[in-house]
Amino acid sequence: VDCARAFNNYGWHGGLPSQAFEYIKYNGGLDTEEAYPYTAVDEECKFSAENVGVQIKDAVNITLGAENELKDAVALVRPVSVAFQVVKDFRFYEGGVFTSTTCGNTPQDVNHAVLAVGYGVENGVPYWLVKNSWGTKWGLNGYFKMEMGKNMCGIATCASYPVIVA
Repeated sequence: VDCARAFNNYGWHGGLPSQAFEYIKYNGGLDTEEAYPYTAVDEECKFSAENVGVQIKDAVNITLGAENELKDAVALVRPVSVAFQVVKDFRFYEGGVFTSTTCGNTPQDVNHAVLAVGYGVENGVPYWLVKNSWGTKWGLNGYFKMEMGKNMCGIATCASYPVIVA
């Protein structure tokens, strides 16, 4: 969060996971959580090459709005970074499959990056299982279900994942 400003990421003020992946690739890696813990505070970059825990060789961007590609990536590759538009009613999510008629799904609409970790069906409604960053007291122990198949709130608009150096 602190280190990718040169890649148009501005900590708490916005950015995209794909740009963060480009920073990690260019930078030669990312420090371990132990060496550089997340503090939820905008600070100066404290990266140390001595503490690199992972390196990436590339980033894959899912085709804009292509939920079928996103589903394949979540199933076959790994969890996938996604962004979506947070709307007022989402803030009060407590369970079930979230759907909305007020959110947009363009790149200009998305405003919050999260992690798609799975998918399923609840009461006949397909959904994405997504890990949020608002702590475990929010939603379903920090997760939520977003309706699948409509690019709801732009969930498949800015999706990407890193290719890790083995």
